[in-house]
Amino acid sequence: MEVVEALWQENPELKEMLSTSSDVEDARGKLFQFSKEMEWKYRSGEMDVPKLDYAQALEALKVFNNIISPRNERLAGFSTVEYLMNLAKGKEEGIGVGFVEEILHLLRAIKGKSGMAEGWLGPALEADGIKMIDFSKIKGKAAGIARSDYLDKVYEKIEGYIKRYPVGLDPELIEERKKNKEKILSYFGGKPEDWDDPAWHLKHIIKDREGLEHLKNLVPLTEEDVKAIEIAVDNYIPFGITPYYLSLFDFNRADRKYDYQVRSQVIPPMYYVEKMLEHRDDREYYFDFMGEHDTSPEELVTRRYAMIAILKAYDTCPQICVYCQRNWEITGPMMKEGMPAKSVLDRALDWFEKHPTMREVLVTGGDPLALGDGMIKYIMDRFAKMDHIISIRWGSRTPVTLPMRVTKDLAKLLGSYVEPGKRNVCVVTHIESAAEITPELTDAVTRLRNEGIYVYNQLVYTLETSRRFQNVSTRIALKKAGVDPYYTFYPKGKQETKDYLVPVARLWQERKEEARLLPGQFRTDEPVFNVPRLGKNHIRAWQDRELIGFDKDGARIYLWHPWEKGIARVEPYIYKDVPIHNYLEELKARGENLEEYKTIWYYY
Repeated sequence: MEVVEALWQENPELKEMLSTSSDVEDARGKLFQFSKEMEWKYRSGEMDVPKLDYAQALEALKVFNNIISPRNERLAGFSTVEYLMNLAKGKEEGIGVGFVEEILHLLRAIKGKSGMAEGWLGPALEADGIKMIDFSKIKGKAAGIARSDYLDKVYEKIEGYIKRYPVGLDPELIEERKKNKEKILSYFGGKPEDWDDPAWHLKHIIKDREGLEHLKNLVPLTEEDVKAIEIAVDNYIPFGITPYYLSLFDFNRADRKYDYQVRSQVIPPMYYVEKMLEHRDDREYYFDFMGEHDTSPEELVTRRYAMIAILKAYDTCPQICVYCQRNWEITGPMMKEGMPAKSVLDRALDWFEKHPTMREVLVTGGDPLALGDGMIKYIMDRFAKMDHIISIRWGSRTPVTLPMRVTKDLAKLLGSYVEPGKRNVCVVTHIESAAEITPELTDAVTRLRNEGIYVYNQLVYTLETSRRFQNVSTRIALKKAGVDPYYTFYPKGKQETKDYLVPVARLWQERKEEARLLPGQFRTDEPVFNVPRLGKNHIRAWQDRELIGFDKDGARIYLWHPWEKGIARVEPYIYKDVPIHNYLEELKARGENLEEYKTIWYYY
């Protein structure tokens, strides 16, 4: 491998010590000595590197010590040192490019060559003839003007990135989707006024074999798309698209060039359906990654934290998201069995009444805003009688998938339970792209906000939402629509959704290098990792996780600390991440310039 040659050309001393090692422990001792010597060179001032590269080097040395330690090798279940030693001795079999690249970049950081001090945007600006100014040499108003002029040029550069991602509020896209809407109405024999009727959309949800034929007649699909949907509908793997959401598709092509974010949410990949089919009989437990069976003190109730619990009021949705966390229990769009028996619902509500420790309830499912107004009123009436509950949160994608369901009557109903100084009501939705922020969604949000209901967004961070400045575009559009960013959610390692996963490092890189350029209120979301069976943890710093190894393919092995850290003793969770190399190769295949992502290796 060429990358192996590059590794040893840059680090001949390491190749020498590893290739002459008698065994793994001999190699480990040499590597640890190398690490100690390098750290002392930095701390004694012998290494003359920029201050930020100095800090990055010390962080990299910490990672280096982690991955060569016997304790972490036992936790990870393999020896990184053994892989390195074999590589130095010419035994490359079974060792992937991703592993070598991780080691190469780690060593570059250790030697002060990460380039983090320079960053990636600075060189991109200089390539455009925009040079960084030494503002320390300018004073007063002249300095202010110079800085302002420079920042204008910075914005012009990043605006070019932002404009790559169409917004559903753009006039051109509005007009295109108007034509799509007319085509869908004509196909189903609908009248223009039917489009504003949520019942009409629910009646014509694209599902089952018949729905697939409708889909094929309305939009171009690839052969693999058709095959994957066929497997899904024939084997009761959840699949469904509302006519409204279908109108967001590009009706002119099947290759997802312009609508990849939209299609990827509802058209299941082949791997996904095959995995779901493989575990069709045991999926209730196999895909219950968060262990909800073990955190349910009462049917329909899930409790993982001290002052909040979930009420799963409706176990189905108007539309099915492929990456749904509860794909193990939702059987399809608007299925009759999604509605719990009233006696079961009452027992769940009784549980909340009997637990004064609850300060907030998250009403979710499924999608609870797909319930009728009468049932929503019944649930809200019950909670309104519980003085200990001060926040009622509705988790719903209805504003995105069926915005006409958020009628003035529904908004007024929800808003009637807001009591300043006593109780708050809010809606948290999942907007995944700027393309989903449409006039219809904006109208739905406005109706809610007019009734005193705050609307927040939980963005699920997937491959389809991870390109440079993609989420900057989405955050700007969110604010236009009146939606506040709440948190960015890393969807963890549910293996059936592997086609959607990205390295944790990319989320942290996005947070530090792109979102940071936005005004504060545009980036109020908190990046979180839903630790399997434990709950949401922050993606902030070493206090939240440890990088303990690289496997043969370059997958990072993390030890995720529980949210209870510092509160109670709970064991951490070992997680195998997506190899950065694989992720970058996928971006390259999609036409991305990998130079724009080069700092990803240095986010640990």
